[in-house]
Amino acid sequence: MAVAGAMVMSGGVLLLLLAFTCAAYNDAGELPPISRRSFPKGFIFGTSSSSYQFEGAAAKGGRGPSIWDTFTHQYPDKITDKSNGDGACNSYHLYKEDVRIMKEMGMDAYRFSISWSRILPNGSLSGGVNREGINYYNNLINELLSKEVQPFATLFHFDTPQALEDKYKGFLSPNIINDYKDYAEICFKEFGDRVKHWITFNEPWNFCSMGYASGTMAPGRCSSWEKGKCRVGDSGREPYTACHHQLLAHAETVRLYKEKYQFTEEAIRQSPFIRDNNLNRRSAKLYKRGGLE
Repeated sequence: MAVAGAMVMSGGVLLLLLAFTCAAYNDAGELPPISRRSFPKGFIFGTSSSSYQFEGAAAKGGRGPSIWDTFTHQYPDKITDKSNGDGACNSYHLYKEDVRIMKEMGMDAYRFSISWSRILPNGSLSGGVNREGINYYNNLINELLSKEVQPFATLFHFDTPQALEDKYKGFLSPNIINDYKDYAEICFKEFGDRVKHWITFNEPWNFCSMGYASGTMAPGRCSSWEKGKCRVGDSGREPYTACHHQLLAHAETVRLYKEKYQFTEEAIRQSPFIRDNNLNRRSAKLYKRGGLE
């Protein structure tokens, strides 16, 4: 779920190029070679990751547990290879090597997700801000920019802090809206001088459907007759409640960003990084119109 203006991922942008098919065969019935010239000017090539699947260091650097830590440890049989994110790809320690590889591959951008519980270990401001987590993402962002790789930050990739799940059942409660907005504002304040493209929620439908209807993903809630054979949940009601609260959290966060942190055409002109990029120009135009995508 992206917001146009500074939270934009619209037509012509792919952050993870998985495959490319083309019907323009030559006279010999062969596909022509594909290069950057095959794509429109300003097209951004990049890679993407999610924090729980990629960072590792799940219990290090002041990070609090998320619902995925709980889910993978309590229900390993629901994971194909019974693995978890304790170590994952260890990007928490190897981020410089990862960025180097991206640069060597010719990537323009990297979409990563920020671990909510690495910033706020108990999910809310009352538990304090984890400066080690802030430092990690600052280091990652700075490393990307030093290699001319543009950072795209996702604020939520399915990893609700476990503390909020325990406190009020996470996205089943309207209390999540303000806690999410508080978390987002910390990210805007700490990283917004360098991150100009934000994604509020990754695949909200999947989170609601698989987390609260089938129970095959964290937090693993569903009716007893569903595939996930969950201990608790209501597949007929909870997916809609969780998605409703995600939409409200998205709306509140967009309003906050547009009122306090939105970047303008002037900010783009002053930016030392990809100032002539088509995506940035489209973002500024949408900002002036006040539009959302």
